[in-house]
This record gives sequence, C-alpha cells and structure tokens, in this order.
Amino acid sequence: METLPIAAADNSLLKLESQLCFPFYAVSRQLTKAYQPYLQALGLTYPQYLVFLLLWERQELTVKELGGNLLLDSGTLTPLLKRMEQRQWLSRRRDPRDERSVIIGLLPAGRALEAQAGSIPTQMLAKLHMSSAEVGALRVHLTHILAQLA
Repeated sequence: METLPIAAADNSLLKLESQLCFPFYAVSRQLTKAYQPYLQALGLTYPQYLVFLLLWERQELTVKELGGNLLLDSGTLTPLLKRMEQRQWLSRRRDPRDERSVIIGLLPAGRALEAQAGSIPTQMLAKLHMSSAEVGALRVHLTHILAQLA
C-alpha cells in the first residue's frame, strides 16, 4: 500500500501576528493597567470597579446576576464581595424569598464612591485619544464577538 506525502502545513496561521487572540489579550492587559492610577486613588481594584458600575446603576443585584453580567463565577466573586463588605461599601444578605440567593446592595460608603469615580470614563477617553462615537462603535463590535463566543 502506497502512502501519500503529507502536504507541508501552512505555518503562516501560527504566527503571532496572524492571531486574533493576542491583540485582545494585550489590549485587555494595557487597558486594565491604564485604569490603575484612577482606581488606586479610590482604593479600588479593577474587578471592584466593575462590581460598582453595576451596583451604581441598579442599586441591588444577586450574586448570580453580578456573575452573569461580569462573566465571573461565584468562586471568584465571593471573596471579592467579602472584601468589599469588610470595607463597608456593600452589604450581602440572603434573599428572604429564596435562601439560596444572596443579594448585594450598596452602603453609603459605596454610594459615595460613585461621585469620586465620575471622571474616570472621561479621563480614559482622553488617554485613548478616542471619541465617544469611536468607543461606542468598538463596543458594538466587541459585544458582538462576546455574543458569538458565549
């Protein structure tokens, strides 16, 4: 039985410059790093900032809702939320209608951080040298990619 020669693989697809994943990875790291000075001034980490963005908008959410919106599991969220509770930024309580569910709510110190964080989006736009419209268009594309991967 005769074997056919194996065609050489097209290694151009294996070059870093050909990968879609690397720019996402690098941008994610650099963008998170760019937020650090603004968040450090408030005593926040980037994941804590994301939790606050949702709570400032909705006031109360379950851990499950937070995790679904932030794409984080409860094993990641629980220690984060405990640290935030220790700082008296938020409260955690069992839902009286469903004891399995934990409701996260803002406390006064957490609400007060909203005013202090108000300038962060504008400062980030300036740092990126992008208009609101450009950022909005980019968000649409990224949200589409997220939906495709979900």
